[in-house]
Amino acid sequence: MTRRLWAIVAIAVWCLSLLGVPDAKADEQVDLALVLAVDVSRSMDPEEQELQRQGFVEAFRSPLVHEAIRSGMLGRISVTYMEWSGDTQQIVVVPWTVIEGAEGALEFADRLSGSPINRIFQTSISGAIQAASGLLDKPGAEPLRKVIDVSGDGPNSSGRPPNLARDEAVARGITINGLPIMLKRPSGFGDMENLDLYYRDCVIGGPGAFLVPIRERQQFAEVIRTKIIREIAGLESNPLIQRIQTEPPTDCSNRRAYYWNQGP
Repeated sequence: MTRRLWAIVAIAVWCLSLLGVPDAKADEQVDLALVLAVDVSRSMDPEEQELQRQGFVEAFRSPLVHEAIRSGMLGRISVTYMEWSGDTQQIVVVPWTVIEGAEGALEFADRLSGSPINRIFQTSISGAIQAASGLLDKPGAEPLRKVIDVSGDGPNSSGRPPNLARDEAVARGITINGLPIMLKRPSGFGDMENLDLYYRDCVIGGPGAFLVPIRERQQFAEVIRTKIIREIAGLESNPLIQRIQTEPPTDCSNRRAYYWNQGP
């Protein structure tokens, strides 16, 4: 997998070398403003939350991520880490931080590693997207691209349907990528078997939007690292999950979404 990651970085370097660096206010600009919007609702058990947090910490400690940052037109990005749960429950754990190269990325990882993990209640993807969009109004520097990275282990359970918040964000030029966490079989209220399809149809959107599901605990660090490299590189791609012709459309409404593909 390491060889594949280096290939992604190499492609990004080549693509970006074909473009010119903007002249105006270049010292105030960044290649990317990235909101890491991370689910800490009660459906995530403490071990999952720890694996999720550590996956992001390890990503920003990775030389592959450092190289991806350096390979941008400006060679710097702005990142913030926000934990979310219910409709009005969002906590910024690490505020906007401009990262240039390895040193800045390692400092960001250390700040994240040293912060406690919050554990709240309901699941409002729409609230997370709206709050993340608000953070992108003041990202600490002028970005060439704006991305929200949403991770979670269940469908929307509070607030308005997520596709409405998604569509508003996309209309503002924001791309939303997804990291559906699918470690457990559905066992009750609030669970969803095909969470990846739900994220595809109801959560992600915008130019180059994609999702990467996590189905095994040992995948956390590698998948998160790969996903962040793709987001930094800004490579255009189709979602990793393709629609099957006979598939009915996913219901994005809060209540009915719980029982999608659950059977009688």
